[in-house]
Amino acid sequence: MSKSCKVCSSTLEKSFGAVILNKYDVDYFYCSNCGFLQTEEPYWLDEAYNSPIANADTGLVSRNVAISKRLSGLLTFFFNEKGKFLDVAGGYGILVRLMRDIGFDFYWSDPYCENLAAKGFEVSAAEPPFDAVTAFEVLEHVYDPLSFIEKAFRESKSSTIIFSTELFSGCPPTAESWYYYVFPTGQHISFYQHKTFEFIAKKMSLKFYSFGNFHMLTDKKISNKFLLKLLSTRFYILIGSYVKISMRSSSKTFPDHYKILKS
Repeated sequence: MSKSCKVCSSTLEKSFGAVILNKYDVDYFYCSNCGFLQTEEPYWLDEAYNSPIANADTGLVSRNVAISKRLSGLLTFFFNEKGKFLDVAGGYGILVRLMRDIGFDFYWSDPYCENLAAKGFEVSAAEPPFDAVTAFEVLEHVYDPLSFIEKAFRESKSSTIIFSTELFSGCPPTAESWYYYVFPTGQHISFYQHKTFEFIAKKMSLKFYSFGNFHMLTDKKISNKFLLKLLSTRFYILIGSYVKISMRSSSKTFPDHYKILKS
């Protein structure tokens, strides 16, 4: 029985097989039309998410710090920095806390993980619309990316999603040649190319921008491609530091502290 692509509905072809969680033989299927690659129906996810965030994710904190610097530059120069933002699948709330500490009005949402670092700033504490939704290190965990993006837009009343994921080009990398498959954890089940997101953008009447491992689907037209490109280089560290200094008086660290004490 043939399988259909979750992105473009074309017929999928088996690309390779691999062992997931060191015990399950799993097939990976590729769409030559839109470049989408994903596993067979992921029956092992309950076991894979025994802990919502894999113990092997030792880069969790440093990754969120780096994301906050790059993201703060993006929001400052291309969005309303005084706007309201929602981090979906926000994990332990680390990014939300970091962004609020800088001065951005960020909120958290995640049905599968406990909010440890940004308590009091769940999505229920804010009214949509949000200026943008963020979803970092999420889409590789999602079996139906179109439904995920559509739901995020619908619930946030936003038309911009900023996200991260590693992309491949051409034919899928072999099982032995790409670390991003992360077979032992069983959590990465969907993989993308530029043309995958270009297809999604066209289907949803949006524009797709990509800079490094940061990507964006939005109805905004961005003309300053040079600055966008700088955010994909190490210059994002300087840009992020500049934003943090310029927004120092707007930091929500202490206002949030007093707000929570009062509540």
